[in-house]
Amino acid sequence: MIARVWRTGIDPERAAEYDVFAAERSLPMFRRQDGIRAVFFVRTATGRAVISVWRDLAAVEALGQSSDYLETVEAIRAADFLRPPWTVELLPVDSAWLAPDLV
Repeated sequence: MIARVWRTGIDPERAAEYDVFAAERSLPMFRRQDGIRAVFFVRTATGRAVISVWRDLAAVEALGQSSDYLETVEAIRAADFLRPPWTVELLPVDSAWLAPDLV
C-alpha cells in the first residue's frame, strides 16, 4: 500500500468553502478511483491535507492520469481558495490497523 499526503495552505476566510468542495466534489471523485483504499480530509495549522491510501504505486500513478481527478484539480484551482505551499508526498505503508468499529 501507498499513502499519498497532499498538503495545501488555504485562505482562512474561505475555509468553509474548501470543506464543502472536499465533501461534495473531492470525496466522490476519490471514491470512484480504482485502487483507493481510504481517504482522510484533515486540518493542519495553516491549511488542509488529504491523506489517501492506495492499493499500490500503479494506482497512485493512475490517479494523475484520471480525467475525473484532472477535472477536480481544475475546479479547485478555479475556486481560488488554496494558498501555497502545496506539497505531495508518497509513503510506503509497512503495516496498518483500523478499529473494527470503523469498517
